[in-house]
Amino acid sequence: MRKRFCALMMILALSLSACGSTGGYEAEKLLQKVRGSYLEMLSCMGKGEIVADYGQRVYHFSIDFSWEKDGETVLCLTAPENVAGATARIKNGETALEFDGVMIETGPLNEDGLTPIDVIPALLHSIQEGYISECVQEEQGEDHTLHMICRDPDKTPGNGIETQMWFDPESFSLLCGEISVDGVTIIRCQFSEFSITKALSEEE
Repeated sequence: MRKRFCALMMILALSLSACGSTGGYEAEKLLQKVRGSYLEMLSCMGKGEIVADYGQRVYHFSIDFSWEKDGETVLCLTAPENVAGATARIKNGETALEFDGVMIETGPLNEDGLTPIDVIPALLHSIQEGYISECVQEEQGEDHTLHMICRDPDKTPGNGIETQMWFDPESFSLLCGEISVDGVTIIRCQFSEFSITKALSEEE
């Protein structure tokens, strides 16, 4: 437990140094709590709307999903109607989407092979381990949010792969996530529901 706690604190310290003065002290304190919560979580589940932009074609999906630490990520498509009920099970980096035994393939969105069904694991990976280049508290419509941006530390804004995420500052629920390549958003997921289950604290 001590080694795990020390590793967690090291990751959180790196988060704050990466965030720097971009978002101010209050944003940094909130970021520490958010990342710590996702590092400690056992599972999460929710509902969302995915938009995947391939340039000449754009796909829209509605999903129900669940994620388990050291387990599977399961996505069930609820819309559009022609693929409703299709279920993807993702484990150990392998992804497959099947419906009545037929593979449904939209193709990769970038050179790393990212597909629409990989968006949940990709966002969670950025939250837990990504290099945080910016963090700020901001208003999204009537909602107060924490806006977190992850990118390669050697890249400038608008270059390379960039992941942006917006969180509820009270529940730490993920409200929206976007992944872009060279300034162009290739996938966006807007969450209507998002809940996490955390591990018991060391004191418990």
